[in-house]
Amino acid sequence: MQQLFYNASIWVLPVLISITFHEAAHGYMAYHLGDDTAKKIGRVTLNPIKHIDKIGTILLPLILIIVKSPFLFGWAKPVPVKFHNLNNPLRDMVIVALAGPVTNVLLAFVAATILSIMQNFALSNNTWFVHTLINFLLINIILAVFNMIPIPPLDGGRVAVGLLPKYFSFKLARLERYGLFIIITALFILPLIGKEIGISLEPIHWFIQFIASFLINIISILTGLQI
Repeated sequence: MQQLFYNASIWVLPVLISITFHEAAHGYMAYHLGDDTAKKIGRVTLNPIKHIDKIGTILLPLILIIVKSPFLFGWAKPVPVKFHNLNNPLRDMVIVALAGPVTNVLLAFVAATILSIMQNFALSNNTWFVHTLINFLLINIILAVFNMIPIPPLDGGRVAVGLLPKYFSFKLARLERYGLFIIITALFILPLIGKEIGISLEPIHWFIQFIASFLINIISILTGLQI
């Protein structure tokens, strides 16, 4: 039980901070570019309570921690954005979508910098703080990479819709109603099918692992973090 509480404690704070900054970044950028929808309902804030989804932010991650899942999955309340209110809807939709993942990468960079300083000055004796920072680094990178998967309604899907030629953009945008089902299928159902037939079918896991490893290596080089 003590180990369970310890594991939960080193994940809760990183998760809350990461999703709060991610969602607030979307709201702030939308407000800056002409849409005050999120501002009016108090979503341009660093108050985590405003962004928490009871199931996606609390219940599901907690269950995955308890069952010792090899990965965490969850979500926050999406920040509402009325794209037609933006100054330049197509261009600004891309900028608003990128704001969240870019913020997470910057937060990961901050965590890596602190860890690097602690390593260089032999200040790594506080294991709880070190583990929390490591999880903070990992959560932000995974959150950034996962959200950049080019499937609407994820941020990567919004970016792709804004950048692709009109024909392909329209086709991709129409997938949004099925987006969550596609993601759940790729994340959970395909791996189960693959396990049954003896073939590894984990496209999202592969994507996240490859891109996340690349980003962590780059951040480690830039900050001097030894991993």
